[in-house]
Amino acid sequence: MPQIDQLPVKMVPRVAGPKLDRRQALSLLAAGVASGLAACSRPDEQIIPYVRMPDRLVPGEPMKFATTLALSGYGRGVLVSSVDGRPIKIEGNPRHPASLGATDVFMEAAVLSLYDPDRSRTTLHDGALAPAEAFGAALLGQNRLLKQRSGEGLRLLTGRVSSPTLLRQIEDLLGRFPKAAWHAYDPADDVNARAGAMLAYGRHLETVPHLARTSVVVALGADPLGHGPDQLRNARGFAEHRQPQNDGFSRLYCLEAAPTLTGAKADHRLALRPAIMNEVALAIAKSLGAAVRDPAVPDNLKELVGKITSDLNSSPDSSIVLAGPTLSAETHALVHWINARLNAPLDLIDAMDQTPAGRRPGTLGELVRDLEGGGVDQLVTLGVNPAYDAPADLNFTNASGKAAFRLHVGCYADETAALSNWHVPLSHPLEAWSDLRSIDGTASLVQPLIRPLYRTHTEHELVALLTSGDMASPRDLVRQTWQAQGGADFETWWTRALHDGVIAGSAAAPVRPAQPKLPQIPEPGAASGFQVVLQADPGIWDGSFANNAWLQECPKPLTKQVWGNALALNPEDARQRGVSDGEVVSIRSGEASIDAPVLIEPSAAVGVGSLALGYGRNRAGAIGNGIGCDANRLRTAKNPWTVTQAVIARTGRNQEPLTTQNIVRAADYVSELYPVRKLAEAARTRSSPEEEHAPSLLPEKAPRSGDGYAWAMVIDTSLCIGCNACVVACQAENNVPVVGPEEVARGRDMHWLRVDAYDRGTVADPALGFQPVPCMHCEHAPCEPVCPVAASVHDSEGLNAQVYNRCIGTRFCEANCPYKVRRFNFRGYADGQEYANLGFESYLAQKNPEVTVRARGVMEKCTYCVQRISSARRAAEREDRVIGTDQVRTACQNACPTSAIVFGDVNQNGSSVSRRKSDPRHYALLGHLDTRPRTTYLADVRNPPSLDGDGK
Repeated sequence: MPQIDQLPVKMVPRVAGPKLDRRQALSLLAAGVASGLAACSRPDEQIIPYVRMPDRLVPGEPMKFATTLALSGYGRGVLVSSVDGRPIKIEGNPRHPASLGATDVFMEAAVLSLYDPDRSRTTLHDGALAPAEAFGAALLGQNRLLKQRSGEGLRLLTGRVSSPTLLRQIEDLLGRFPKAAWHAYDPADDVNARAGAMLAYGRHLETVPHLARTSVVVALGADPLGHGPDQLRNARGFAEHRQPQNDGFSRLYCLEAAPTLTGAKADHRLALRPAIMNEVALAIAKSLGAAVRDPAVPDNLKELVGKITSDLNSSPDSSIVLAGPTLSAETHALVHWINARLNAPLDLIDAMDQTPAGRRPGTLGELVRDLEGGGVDQLVTLGVNPAYDAPADLNFTNASGKAAFRLHVGCYADETAALSNWHVPLSHPLEAWSDLRSIDGTASLVQPLIRPLYRTHTEHELVALLTSGDMASPRDLVRQTWQAQGGADFETWWTRALHDGVIAGSAAAPVRPAQPKLPQIPEPGAASGFQVVLQADPGIWDGSFANNAWLQECPKPLTKQVWGNALALNPEDARQRGVSDGEVVSIRSGEASIDAPVLIEPSAAVGVGSLALGYGRNRAGAIGNGIGCDANRLRTAKNPWTVTQAVIARTGRNQEPLTTQNIVRAADYVSELYPVRKLAEAARTRSSPEEEHAPSLLPEKAPRSGDGYAWAMVIDTSLCIGCNACVVACQAENNVPVVGPEEVARGRDMHWLRVDAYDRGTVADPALGFQPVPCMHCEHAPCEPVCPVAASVHDSEGLNAQVYNRCIGTRFCEANCPYKVRRFNFRGYADGQEYANLGFESYLAQKNPEVTVRARGVMEKCTYCVQRISSARRAAEREDRVIGTDQVRTACQNACPTSAIVFGDVNQNGSSVSRRKSDPRHYALLGHLDTRPRTTYLADVRNPPSLDGDGK
């Protein structure tokens, strides 16, 4: 990578040129030159100077570097494209086992967070700006006190730590101050899973499932395909067994209380209360020979449970049961016993959040107890925000005030920073050196792509300063950690590790514990009242990404809601309480109460509502403040994911949830637009009406260019999990603007790609499927003949091109598009009328210089990433060859974790897109309209069990 001193050191503000008055303009017009002017002032320019031009840098040409990004403390390898020293786009690292070349929405949006002007820039003391020297002096004084008392009174609070270097530093800190203590927590942690492992094995173990080796998966409240640190690996493994042309098509059962992506892709899904799922797990264990009490399974579930156990027994070594966070610790232990009996394809590894000497962190509850007991003098919170996301019953806000010295280190001056004496800004991961481990223990390095934009520090620097009073180099600290593994030729090893983005052979060794113990399963209690299941948000996660506009405006996969959260209720629960969509209700549990709008969700279990975390923040920044309601106020340390005995009351107010589209539920439309086949019918060739073209004055085939390229895309809906990674990837690649909640409320949005959701089930039993919809690039495009200025044109390679500088905004093309994939800039969303702080100069650094930033009044749409096609063509011409087979990859294709999207030249024999077009499941969306789209699909395939002859 470029040396740090070669990267941009500052960004020069744009300078506007002098404006022309009316007389000057008329004078120019008379001279015949005004017709060549695009505006009455000089174009805005951004100048990024270099201290010294990097040797390998060609101005304007992107370079890629491997690094690692964390989610809930776990690392996922990425490749970052940098142009002129500016990171602009993130893609997955195919060498890294946690990303496998794909991305999720959080990885894609990291570049936007890097340039966020609301990031903390300077040290704060009691909320006021303070010189770094003052903080250094204060910390030095605290360090002297710690030495005198062997660290008594010091508490370090972190998130989940998987960094070997940071764990080594924490070990050094605790060794120097033996009376100090380290505590850790993660708002998205599954505490019952940890407790279940202790019950089963008597030690802290983590489960690493291998879905690529499974033929039967039973998810009991679990969401392995949903957003999270292991989503990409799980999704790729799932996809390997969901292609009909391959042997061993898997079967997925999902029993859940709230709708999830796993439930949407399941071959059989059932909505149940968590207590009933506990009993189902008990029934499965008993059928496998467990000496447990008789399960209290309702009669209407006994046939399903029998079919599940039959499938599990018929597929030894390739069946697995997964338990979710709403299930009890005893059920998690029971699932360990079931998987051991099945010899399930999974690994058990030691928990990674322990120091080299085996020290494990205390809990957040233990820290609060020490605070309230007056045993904490110095509280250091490192990269966490417990004042916002800690369970409400811990009352961290009041307890923290009992520590005299309170230091917060974070990327934002957030809710916890407001409670602290000192706040120190934390460097963004793309500005820092570090290392991280993934779910399976594989280690990789974190290297900076750019010099820190502000006066920020890394976690390694702060822990070193806290330990010794001296600032240390993060790069040197990381190198010291891996010095022994690098061996004699460490520099060669180091260079290879940076280049590959993964440290070979660093995955955790699976442990082989004794047979798990059967837990004592308590008798089922009386049916409890209404429950609310809490979930990490698919866009802003636990609130960490609340100030990221891309993620706020990314539609939630199952509801299409943006800019907020809502209480999802089954229609029966809504009817009983007399509430409707958009009505604000009060949710009360004990002394806690919040207000939330209602969203009717047929997929929710009766008696159970669901609500996303991450909203209701007041110190997130200009984007995230005041959006949605804070579900953390309902959480308890004992049951962080389930709110029991919840009381729902009407408030008399209305607040319609913002959505960008509707779920398609009309049966006639679903069967036509989203074909679904059972596995036995997957190989049947579909009689497609698009093959019988209607009479047309247009040529039968679009004309071909001399080189004969014919670009096309095929999307396999059987593999699409609806994760939205493609949507945000397109946004990052193509400078797609954000419109903001006010414009969404007017029915406007600018995404070039959407993921439609179709309900192919019944009113009582919904069943969702996903269909990504970019521009169809029709060969008989209805948008082209209606454009009065030929802004919408067809090129010789099959692309429906949009010439932005011709567009005059008639919107005829949008009206004529049956797929509704064109977007109109009603306002200057990226050109002077940006939402909130999105017009700040810092955001300009993220823009892709190869893609035009469109102005107000211009129509825009998917272009098949034509800039990537152009780049590949230029490279091929320089080398006097044709573009290689499958060489061009679009942004959405690269992001997809299941490889559902393929793109390429259909004229090239052996290309992936031509092979998919010959699949019997191939179909064109709205093919009967004879638009002859270049974007086509493969029908969804499900493998349902046969129950009562319905086969659903």
